[in-house]
Amino acid sequence: MDRGMIDVPSPYSVPETLVRLESILKERGVTVFARVDHSAEAEKAGLTMRPTQLLIFGSPKGGTPLMVAAPSVAIDLPLKALAWEDERGRVWLSYNAPEYLQQRHGFSMDLLKNIAGASALIQKAVE
Repeated sequence: MDRGMIDVPSPYSVPETLVRLESILKERGVTVFARVDHSAEAEKAGLTMRPTQLLIFGSPKGGTPLMVAAPSVAIDLPLKALAWEDERGRVWLSYNAPEYLQQRHGFSMDLLKNIAGASALIQKAVE
């Protein structure tokens, strides 16, 4: 966790990984705010990039207390999950470790539970 990032391998393609995660999030009542397809945007600009897509998601019930306690955490909320393909064709799902966000922004440990559940949902998406 030295970079504050958790990288989990996915047996699925980049788009399928995020479809799975988005479905799981919606089943749990988590809002999906946006999907950013970095590689598609690169292609529109005449550039080449391995598949890379970002999902932005969260819950105002969970995130608002964090932002009230530590306003700077709003730079990292809503939460994000990045699906990307490495040079060997392996797909990864990366996200900020909740503990890293707590350390970075200094909100109390009792508020960590507000975002910690995202880790299990992300793990479920790559099963």
